[in-house]
Amino acid sequence: MLKKISTEKAPAAIGPYSQAVVAGDFLFASGQIPINPATGNVEAVGITEQAEQSMKNVGEILKEAGVSYDNVVKTTCFLAEIADFAAFNEVYAKYFTEKPARSCVAVKDLPKGVLCEVEVIAYLK
Repeated sequence: MLKKISTEKAPAAIGPYSQAVVAGDFLFASGQIPINPATGNVEAVGITEQAEQSMKNVGEILKEAGVSYDNVVKTTCFLAEIADFAAFNEVYAKYFTEKPARSCVAVKDLPKGVLCEVEVIAYLK
């Protein structure tokens, strides 16, 4: 049985999907882009600010599920520009101190023209 996770402290889904789904002992969170959940707008400029907002959005979903960044076992990170890799990593490292498994790729475009998106899988135990 699947359980949907939803919080107003992270951006609402902008398509036909859930913020996160719990399946068994795992949480699968949809990719989070740097939308300010209070306004529904992308307000952060530059990769550092956008990465910070994306990480905060991930954190709110984890919190709603009763876990933290330390429970994350896998992340997938998408960058609009691979040149932002080092700056993105500086922000990422502040949040994912347990160093989960990760994929990080540059893609052609991201929703709303943002510079990064982060999705996570977390272990709930």
